Amino acid sequence: MSEEPSSVVVSQNEAHGEGHDYVKGSPHLRHDVLRTMIEGQLKTLVEETLARQDTCRVLEIGAGHGTFTEFLLQAGASVTVTEASQASAEELKRRYAGRDDVEVFFDLTGESVFDLEPTYDAVVCASLLHHIPDYLGFVRRLAGMLTSGGWFYSVQDPMYYPRRSRMAHIAGRGTYYIWRLGQGAFRRGLATRVRRLRGTYSDTEPSDLVEYHVVRQGVDEQALEQQLQEDFSAVELFTYWSTQSPFFQRLFARSGLHSDFGLIARDRRPAQ
Repeated sequence: MSEEPSSVVVSQNEAHGEGHDYVKGSPHLRHDVLRTMIEGQLKTLVEETLARQDTCRVLEIGAGHGTFTEFLLQAGASVTVTEASQASAEELKRRYAGRDDVEVFFDLTGESVFDLEPTYDAVVCASLLHHIPDYLGFVRRLAGMLTSGGWFYSVQDPMYYPRRSRMAHIAGRGTYYIWRLGQGAFRRGLATRVRRLRGTYSDTEPSDLVEYHVVRQGVDEQALEQQLQEDFSAVELFTYWSTQSPFFQRLFARSGLHSDFGLIARDRRPAQ
């Protein structure tokens, strides 16, 4: 296993450094409707596990500053957190100092998680998979971290672009660019947009590495669903609308447009 971080991990680390505001930059942390959905789903999954056994040991990959960690802890789980951003890992260590139901690991390479013992009842990935180049292989390896009967939860990844409706894609791109106008860095944003319209993406450009999903047209939710069905007895794929702007989130949330997806896989089959 490589001990050096990939260019994607390096860019993520730099983009989410000291002082990074996850609430400002991340729609799943900003909007009540999405937070309520995610909190309810995680609460149900943890409670199902606790009803079968005394504990629920969760491995959370890429926790940011701990928004969803809090949901898991409040539901009664113990949580092992990994973070590829050193600044975020240090913030989490400060936040949960002295607690015996939280462990925090800085994952220098983005692969160090697989050095942990595979003894977890659950794996949680929130707004993560679209940053992983080989997300299918990554999820397959995460499934191997679970005990028999365990569950996998992923949410807030962009649907595969060719599978979105034309209206959903136009609305998603349009609302994103309107939101970007209020974020500054106009020259860089315009140059990035012109380059992408020409079909040009860069393996070194930070904007393409941080928003890695634009390079491969979102995330193939159906391929993930099919793969998870090989390892779990029950797999649920759900889709919904998500955008950065609070106004456009409210406007389109009940429109029937779907831009993002999540997956819940229950009852991990025994390893062969």
